[in-house]
Amino acid sequence: MLVEPDKADRKLPIWTLLPNIMTVGAICAGLTAIRFSFQGNFEIAVQLILLACVLDGLDGRVARMMKSESKMGAELDSLADFANFGMAPGLMLYAWALQDARGYGWIAVLFYAVCCVLRLARFNVGNKADEDEGPADFFVGVPSPLGALLVLLPMFLSFLWWDSLVDYDVLIALYMAAIGLLLVSRIPTYSFKTTTVYSSNIKFILIGFAASLAILMTYPWLSLVIIDLGYFGVMIWSIFKYKALNKKE
Repeated sequence: MLVEPDKADRKLPIWTLLPNIMTVGAICAGLTAIRFSFQGNFEIAVQLILLACVLDGLDGRVARMMKSESKMGAELDSLADFANFGMAPGLMLYAWALQDARGYGWIAVLFYAVCCVLRLARFNVGNKADEDEGPADFFVGVPSPLGALLVLLPMFLSFLWWDSLVDYDVLIALYMAAIGLLLVSRIPTYSFKTTTVYSSNIKFILIGFAASLAILMTYPWLSLVIIDLGYFGVMIWSIFKYKALNKKE
């Protein structure tokens, strides 16, 4: 007896699966970062989180370029963001500095993870309701990938020059909670997605990117500290810029 194929089951070009493959790859990177953290190999763990950030930034763009966006891809992307930027960084910090802390260490991990999932839920609800989070140039609150990089700042500082920072578990727990609050806050943060450049300057952008990548690979902890501190500066600038734009309107 022949089974008729489901009417909803249609053939798709294999290349249309590339965005979802990238998202699944990002999930694997984030979960593997947790594994390496509990093995004490934090450098590889951070590299995997950076890889997850890159894949997170590319999968949606690739889907739009290929016109292969789907509801499943959107849900998968959201789950990947929670695993990579909510669970993984918190557990990395727990493995690094908070395992010997009292209950407040684990409470900080849970608080940060819940803030991350609430931030993602708010974003998803806004998308499904066809509502913007805010002006096109700004996010509402800190995006989860950047939140992951910010929350790992104590680890970067410790590996760079402040070795004893690992002993300040209370400070690290409070910092983690503060970053969690930034994720769910309503403060405007600049979105680089809308940034444009003149075509004549593309060569300089590419050269700058290559130089930045080389510096990141050569001096990873210093580069990551500079990126985090730079983004804190961008956040402060974003608040004043947002207020200035509202006054003009």
